[in-house]
Amino acid sequence: MVAYSTAFKAKMVRRLASPGGPSANALSQEVGIGQTTLSRWLREAGTDRITAMNKPMKKRPRDWSAEEKMAAVVEASSVSEEQLGAFLRRKGLHQAQLDEWRGAMLSALGGEQKRKAKSSPQARQLRELEKELRRKDKALAEAAALLILKKKAQEIWGDEADNTGPRRGR
Repeated sequence: MVAYSTAFKAKMVRRLASPGGPSANALSQEVGIGQTTLSRWLREAGTDRITAMNKPMKKRPRDWSAEEKMAAVVEASSVSEEQLGAFLRRKGLHQAQLDEWRGAMLSALGGEQKRKAKSSPQARQLRELEKELRRKDKALAEAAALLILKKKAQEIWGDEADNTGPRRGR
């Protein structure tokens, strides 16, 4: 496997993406690199023939690493409301992406606190006690229902003595 420099890859991507530039097949035959490799470089660069004219290549926001996303959220929080639009345009972002990333960061931080709380011995004991309390509440409710049924049966049929004689063993 041949390792190509970043500058060489960028040059090939610019040629592929330039208006009127060669197709991946034609460039492949010209430079001796596989068409799939050239297409992958173009895809990884996040460009297409329309947007890549002579602009420096930027990664698409969906291809950003977690660190880059976090840095963008932190930087955006320090920018004033008036400058936020310019910041978003410069980074190639939308407000919705920024809000989504901020929410993901906050939920991840909150989830870690919950995991820590669940793993402590006190939390484990609390869960066990709550489970036992629920079990006893159910048993108490069942006993109360049986008692009410017994009282209703006595009201309906009365407190008559049982007419059947004692059973004798056979």
